[in-house]
Formats: sequence, structure tokens, C-alpha cells
Amino acid sequence: MNATLSDFDVYLWSEGTHYRAYEKLGAHPTVRDGVAGTHFAVWAPDARAVSVVGDFNGWRRGVHPMRAVGSSGIWECFLPNVGQGALYKYALVSRVADYVVEKADPFGFAAEIRPRTASKVWELAGYTWNDGEWMARRRNAHALDAPVAIYEVHLGSWRRVVEEGNRWLTYREAAVQLADYVHHMGYTHVEFLPLTEHPLDASWGYQTVGYYAPTSRFGTPQDLMYLIDVLHQRGIGVLLDWVPAHFPRDEHGLGYFDGSHLYEHADPRQGEHPDWGTFIYNYGRKEVVNFLIGNALFWLDKYHIDGLRVDAVASMLYLDYSRKEGEWTPNEYGGRENLQAIDFLRRLNETVYREYPDAVTFAEESTSWPQVSRPIYLGGLGFGYKWDMGWMHDTLDYMERDPIHRKYHYNRLTFRMLYAFGENFVLPLSHDEVVHGKQSLLSKMPGDDWQKFANLRLLFGYMYAQPGKKLLFMGCDFGQRNEWNAEVSLDWHLLGLPLHSGLQRWVRDLNTFYRGEPAMHVFDCDAAGFEWIDCCDAETSVVSLLRKGHSPEDTIAIVANFTPVPRHNYQIGVPQGGFWIEILNSDAPLYGGSGQGNLGGVEAVPVPCHGRDYMLTITVPPLGMVAFKRGG
Repeated sequence: MNATLSDFDVYLWSEGTHYRAYEKLGAHPTVRDGVAGTHFAVWAPDARAVSVVGDFNGWRRGVHPMRAVGSSGIWECFLPNVGQGALYKYALVSRVADYVVEKADPFGFAAEIRPRTASKVWELAGYTWNDGEWMARRRNAHALDAPVAIYEVHLGSWRRVVEEGNRWLTYREAAVQLADYVHHMGYTHVEFLPLTEHPLDASWGYQTVGYYAPTSRFGTPQDLMYLIDVLHQRGIGVLLDWVPAHFPRDEHGLGYFDGSHLYEHADPRQGEHPDWGTFIYNYGRKEVVNFLIGNALFWLDKYHIDGLRVDAVASMLYLDYSRKEGEWTPNEYGGRENLQAIDFLRRLNETVYREYPDAVTFAEESTSWPQVSRPIYLGGLGFGYKWDMGWMHDTLDYMERDPIHRKYHYNRLTFRMLYAFGENFVLPLSHDEVVHGKQSLLSKMPGDDWQKFANLRLLFGYMYAQPGKKLLFMGCDFGQRNEWNAEVSLDWHLLGLPLHSGLQRWVRDLNTFYRGEPAMHVFDCDAAGFEWIDCCDAETSVVSLLRKGHSPEDTIAIVANFTPVPRHNYQIGVPQGGFWIEILNSDAPLYGGSGQGNLGGVEAVPVPCHGRDYMLTITVPPLGMVAFKRGG
């Protein structure tokens, strides 16, 4: 690769459209005039002098000065005999006051492990990918009519090597273990909490410093490529949690980069985040937007990432997000909408889908902002999917209540269907729900231990019954008892206990059911695939519904009982006669249930019920969900 900056590179960067700037800015091993070395380039328009410092020059400022490239604000130099693995930073002397600082490379491809903060010269070429089959067909893996069941993972605490001082698994160690588990459980995708370089373990990666560097905690860039490659070879998509909403104040990071507010907005009412004590990007600056969009493309390009989950979108959309009156400034029309951030998000999605039409973007957006997952040409933000935070809050609020009180809160279960198809939704039970004193999902459930597990099986069953793609955080699928702790491994030993292993088997079978039955996914984002049978039986806290596919023969009838009282001789209307097979029952003994059910199925009788021509008379088990499909 020719890393030298051309006039056209400079033009595109200044225009804000150099989406492959990572091929020119940063540190790139190259050969010049027959001499091997590294070309360095950094954007620092308010610096009056910049030099490269590193382990190759004793970290002495000024020894290897960089030259300004015209009026672009870019500085560059070529250093012979500096190559792979060399540690470096940029020493900047600002034109602003007496600011002198050493910064990590914003475009650095690798970094030292914390608490050290230097960038590393690293060549990304050389890895041989073996995921061609996956890449050729991945577009279909996250289409609106495809089953999408996401396993959310914090790599640092999924599994640890306790025998070796509680150390992390490396990317390569995790590869086969994680692929085996995800494949066994039937998930379609893995979503990693941010793997970009970050200084503080406790941020879980959400306070990113090295946007172009995978964290060195678990190995090298090529090691991460291997992990992704192995997942792809097993038919598993890989999503990356990506954080363009804010960045930390660490001195070696992007803040006050050249002594000016280069990456962050200069106005603290727009440039400082009140919740996280971080900086907010200046989305009105072309080069900053270029940096971020280029970074999104970088992960799709160099690491074969299949999609990006964009964190904290709501905080980007509103100028008054988490701010009191007088702490924010309105836009040019007097409104609270952040017009520059909206333009950035639209441009991000437009560019991602143009360059990688087989990739996908997800928005973590917690408000009622309209058309988040609708096309830009229709006035939307252009995301592929949006997290349904409303469903998550309402459903957990309902499930945490004692069953005796649930009939008074029945609308928490049914309200979602008033808006369920206004966006392309993902139903998330994520890491945010099992940390910071919120307890594990199992601990949230009311009742004794048996009831807690029955409630959790019911929660997961109802989640899969609802239209929308699915996301479940690691450990929830086997009933982690302790709140998530990022400093230790999940409690895998719990799988030696029947209730925990039964719950895990239930989630595995739910994934098999979701993937195998067309009615459960082909219309996840279309009202044509859903009908209530009865959404008014608050007194018994039972809901019943139909999921439909392209053929009437695909139809599934699902009934859920949210009390510990079994409902015998419970009647529901169905659209067809014949024998309806009980294909799923959360109360089955192999899941840890009491074994109440329908002895394999029920014959429909020609009696009108719930506006349909046929009726099933069934047993709905306590705190249980049953699903039926008409037999051949």
C-alpha cells in the first residue's frame, strides 16, 4: 500500500469524504527509496509543531519532526527502520497558549495494554480469511424476514482462566469455545460489547480512545480477525457495539487534541456529556464526521464485521438530553433536535449501506423519535433495526410484580402491539438490565426458586412469541444468579444444577423453534404476521396470539399464563380445524417444569370462538407458555 498522502487525499479529507482515510492517516509500514520504514500522518490543524516520539528515539520530542501538508492541518513524515510493533505517540506543541502534549494516534491500528497508552505500528495485512462462504450469503442472515437471535457478549467476563490468576481468554482461545457455545445454543449472531481500545476496564469499552485499534487485552488485530473468522465459518454473524456518541477525557486521547476543541464541540452545552463526564463530538465539523464514518467502514472492511450497534443514539439526537433548563442551547430553529447529529447519523447509514449493502446497523434509541429504522429518502434515520426499549421496560416491570397483582398491569404486556410495526425492532434483554444494582434476570423474578425459574422461562418464551428480532445477554440463558460482574467469569458451574440446565435447554429450544418455524420470523417486522387471539383476559393474566407465515399451514398459536394457577379447559379460537400439535411447552419436566400440558396436542372442534370458526380446549400450565401448530 502506498501510504504517501496525495493532493487528492488531502482534498477529500478537507471535504469530509475520505472514508478510507485510515489507509493514509496513522502509521503505515512501507518502503521508500528502497528503505523500509513507517509513514506517519496525523490531523492537528492548531499545532505549530508535531514530532513522532517512541521507543525508537528514546521518547525525545523534536528528534523526528513532522511537516505540515499545506493548509490541510495534516502533518506527516517517513521514519526509516521503524516497523511492526514499534511504540509511538505524537508530541504536539499547540498554537493555543502553551499547550504541549503527547497523544496516541487517532488512527492507530494497535495499542499498548493499559495502563500504558502508546500506539503500536501494526500492519493489518497478512491474515488469510476463510469465511468466503459466509460473506457471500450474509445479507440473508440479518434480513427483515430472517431469524435474528443475538447473543450479547462482554469478552472479558464471558469466561476466564481462573487457574491462571483469573486472566482473560485471548481472542484465539475464545474463538472455538464461543463458536461452539453459540452454535450449540442456536443463536444466529454474536454482539460484542465494544472491542475498541479503552483505558478503563470498568467502562466495558464504552469510553473508547482507540477507535481503530481492537483492545490489546485479548491479543493482536490478527487474533481478533481469527475470532471473527471462526464464528463466520460456523455460520454465526458478528456485530460490534460502536460508540460515536462520546469519548473520554484521558490526556492521551482525542480531547483537546492539538490544544483546541478539535474533535469535541467547543460549547460545553453541546460538547460535554453530563451523565458520563465525557466529551461529545462536534458533528458539524467535516473532518470529525469523516473520522467517525471512516471508522465504521474500517471495521466492516478490515475485520469483516457484519453490523454495528450504535450506542446511545438518543443522547445524540437531543440537545437537551439529560440537561436542565439553561444547560442547553436550541438549534437554529429554536428546537431541541441536534440537527448536525441527525445529519451525521443519516450520512453514516447512507454510506454504510452504499459501501456494504450486505451489512446492517442497529440503533440503541430509547425515545419515541420517529422513523429511526426507516429509509433516509422517506425522512428516516436509515438504521436497519432499532432496539425496542419500551418493550423491555414494560415487560420487566410486569414480570417483576407478584403474579397476584399482574392482572392490574395487563396492559404492560399488550401495549407494545400498538406500535410494534412502526420500526424494525429488536427485543433486547441486554447487559444494562443486569448490572448497577438491577440484579440478574433470575433475581428479578418473584416467588420461590421454582417460580423464579418458571417466570424466567415464561419471560423468554413471551419474548420469542413477540414479533421482532431477539437479543439476550450472556449468562441470562442459564439463569446467572449474581448480578453481572465484568471482573469475573460467568458462573458456568451452575449448569450442573437441573433448574439451570433446564433453563438453558429451554432457550436452546426457543432458538430452534424461532429459526425453524417460518411464522416465528418471516413477518417479524410486518403486521401481516401477527394476530391477537385474546388480549383482554386480564382477570386470569393469560394472553393468546397467532404468529403467521406466508402459508396458512405455518400458523402457530401461542398461549401464555402469567400466574402460578394452571388454567384447565381454557378455550381459544383458531382459524383451522384438525389436530393441533403442542410443539412447545415451557412447563415440560426437561426444562424444570411441573409437566402439565396437553398430551401431545388437541383436536379443534367446529365451535366459533374469539371470532374464529374453530376452538381448542387446552391446559395452560402455571407460569407457562404453550405453542401449537396444526398437524398434517
